[in-house]
Amino acid sequence: MVKHIVFWKLKEEGHGNNKETNALLIKEKLEALSGKIDGLLKIEVGIDFLGGANYDVALYSELATKESLDTYQNHPLHQAVLPFVKEAVADRKAVDFEI
Repeated sequence: MVKHIVFWKLKEEGHGNNKETNALLIKEKLEALSGKIDGLLKIEVGIDFLGGANYDVALYSELATKESLDTYQNHPLHQAVLPFVKEAVADRKAVDFEI
C-alpha cells in the first residue's frame, strides 16, 4: 500500500475567490474522485482551522500500489482537477511512502 500526502498553502485569491472558498472547492473536487480511479482506496481532504503559518489544505490518500499512484496521478479525472488547484496554490509539499 502507498500513502500519498500533500499540503498546500493557498494564495489569498485565485479564480476570483478568496482562499477559504478555494479550499472548499479543492476539497470538493478531489473528494469527488473517490471510487472513480482504480487503485485509489481512500481519499480525504482537510482544511486547516488554525490559520497562521500552517498550510491551508491537506490531502491524505491511500493507494493499492506504486503503480496505482501513477495511475491516479495521470488519470484524466485527476488531471482535470490540477489546473484549478495549481492556480489557487502558492506552495506545495508532498510525501509518498509505501507501507
